[in-house]
Amino acid sequence: MQLGICASQAGLSQLEPLLLCGELQAILVPEHLLNPNRPQLQASSELNKLWPDIELLLGAMAAGALIRLVSPLLKSKNSDPAVLLIDGSGELLIPLLGGHGAGGDRHANRVAPLLKAKVVFTGFSSSNGRIALDSWGASWGWQKGQGAWDELMKQTARNQVVLISQDSGNPLALESLKASGVPMQIAESDSQAELLISAKLGPGCRWHPAVLWLGIGCERNSNLLLLQKAVAQVFKEANLAEAAIAGVASLDLKADEPALLALAAGRSWPLRFFSAETLAPIKVPNPSAVVAKEVGTASVAEAAALAAAGPGAELIKPKAIFHGAPGEGAVTVAVAKAAAAWAPQQGALHLVGAGPGSIEQLTAAARSALAASQVWVGYGLYLDLLEPLRRKDQIRLDGQLTLERQRCRQALNLACGGTSVALISSGDSGMYGMAGLALEEWLVLGEQERPEFIVHPGISAFQMAAARLGAPLMHDLCTISLSDRLTPWALIEKRLGAAANGDFVVALYNPRSQGRSWQLARAIELLLEQRAPTTPVAICRQLSRPEESISLHQLAELPVEQVDMFSLVLVGNSSTKVAAGMMATPRGYPGAELS
Repeated sequence: MQLGICASQAGLSQLEPLLLCGELQAILVPEHLLNPNRPQLQASSELNKLWPDIELLLGAMAAGALIRLVSPLLKSKNSDPAVLLIDGSGELLIPLLGGHGAGGDRHANRVAPLLKAKVVFTGFSSSNGRIALDSWGASWGWQKGQGAWDELMKQTARNQVVLISQDSGNPLALESLKASGVPMQIAESDSQAELLISAKLGPGCRWHPAVLWLGIGCERNSNLLLLQKAVAQVFKEANLAEAAIAGVASLDLKADEPALLALAAGRSWPLRFFSAETLAPIKVPNPSAVVAKEVGTASVAEAAALAAAGPGAELIKPKAIFHGAPGEGAVTVAVAKAAAAWAPQQGALHLVGAGPGSIEQLTAAARSALAASQVWVGYGLYLDLLEPLRRKDQIRLDGQLTLERQRCRQALNLACGGTSVALISSGDSGMYGMAGLALEEWLVLGEQERPEFIVHPGISAFQMAAARLGAPLMHDLCTISLSDRLTPWALIEKRLGAAANGDFVVALYNPRSQGRSWQLARAIELLLEQRAPTTPVAICRQLSRPEESISLHQLAELPVEQVDMFSLVLVGNSSTKVAAGMMATPRGYPGAELS
């Protein structure tokens, strides 16, 4: 639960934008500000009752007042929520409590752009631009294990080198840590390491990526307690961390097994079920002819664990069989380790529209998404435009211009591993951008296996062109891409003819490139069949970038050679006029009644 709290109308005004955009579920207010028509406003006296369920508390009040309110409720930094404070001017956002373990610093980075505030970090790591080791893994979807974390944090504060070992989880995480400036060195062995990224238990401070898949077979109506004890014993014997469990897998005949469903639901573990035909070909160390005769596959637990773990899986705990008392059934448990972590419930895929070029045109929601994302994926030019906003710890993955689907899959795989990822397009990601392809790939996944999917709109090139030109879009309009790389040219010509016939203002995207030099001239021919030669046309190039240029022409005399892939061509309709260097389309046609 993410709540705001205030003591005055001024504070409420500061918090309301976050309530409206869904960043806060409710705002706690004094009695005189309660409104029966606004159920999201709740009494400040409810704070004590709500405290155990609060993840983030954002205060808009005097610092002393907020501290006095929360201090009697504080128990441990391992369980207390993040507490942030907005100063009276609304210009500063300060993480007061839980900057590391409760994610206060991450919350502050995400919320600050929405408030147009600057974050004032007070912790050693954050104020020096470093990742805090005791919160680092959460950004990658990992679970924090035991260890002397306070001593490790003091060690880094003294700028002492930390010895690190990693045997699972995304290796990009180490790149992120190093880039942030944490003094680190790869340990020669696990026994030397002070910080370990591993599915195993042991000494040192540990982060546990979700790389372990439980394969479970059981007799019908086996006891839940027997199942729980079996899993606990297997993990204890193998010295494995239950925090590293990605999910549970079994035969599809067990898809309605009550104990299996209860086990997964109780721990929020995803369930994967496989048919006997899928499991039978998988090579396992302990096949059973009896099981094969019974269900059609010689292995359930071992084969299901390997199937769920996917390519490169390793069976690290062969099956163990547990028999309960009479009537309690029998359970078989095996554990496989996946090559990559799987924690989609921890991940998010942000589709960010970077706008036409200038950072100043980026929306607050897009800035917030970029700040919240640990990895940025996009075409290099678009990432370059946003580079001033990237923190040192955020990983940048450049892609090629024509490999959009590969970028979508790369970003989605990272999000499925538990990471927040920004997949970046120019303009608006939902308009000739990455949102459509990404959504196609996301929908292929099962419902339990989908990370959060959020599209953040951006300013498209035709909107920026309209702003620069005056008012060319005051009547019906359409956009047409002249790229025939994914759309047959015959269909593009049909759309151009329909746009000309309908007298739409037309924005032509992807108008011309070195490999597509003739399409724009043909588009002009088609438009001229039903549009006057003097129709105003604008060539808008590198909008909102330092190289921006805009030129006005007539349709019949458009200098095609001046147009490239950095250009948008805007064609007026029959009533569009040019005056004083501006382009205007009336809100109606002659004779129409205007309001």
